[in-house]
Amino acid sequence: MKHIITILCITIMSFSVNAQENVAKIEFKTDVIDYGTIEKGADGVRFFEFTNTGTAPLIITKVKSSCGCTIPSWPEEPIMPGKSEKIQVKYDTNRVMPIRKTITVSSNADTPTVALKIKGLVVDSSKNSVMKKKKKSVIEQ
Repeated sequence: MKHIITILCITIMSFSVNAQENVAKIEFKTDVIDYGTIEKGADGVRFFEFTNTGTAPLIITKVKSSCGCTIPSWPEEPIMPGKSEKIQVKYDTNRVMPIRKTITVSSNADTPTVALKIKGLVVDSSKNSVMKKKKKSVIEQ
């Protein structure tokens, strides 16, 4: 009986060691998207492309933005090893201001939390810039 229990324990330990070798890994093409200078109301949709370079299915559990002006969406089904997918990020371009936001991705990967960044500048060219040279007033002439 002791031999059977010993063999059973060794078998269970070997399965647990093999299970630890299978791990999901998430690798992004880039971790920063630069919108550049864009017009107010322009298309704010961009994509972070990634690949599961691990040996186990990758499951993204949560994607959270640092601001309500940025809405992420991600694949809900597991991403198999070697497969690629995208995380969509939609920024509200009706806000005329610099873009500096962080998108946090949580998953079952060997690095369970990854921070992605978006940056850029939204401008409204229909309004006069304060940087443009003003006309001289009647007093200055």
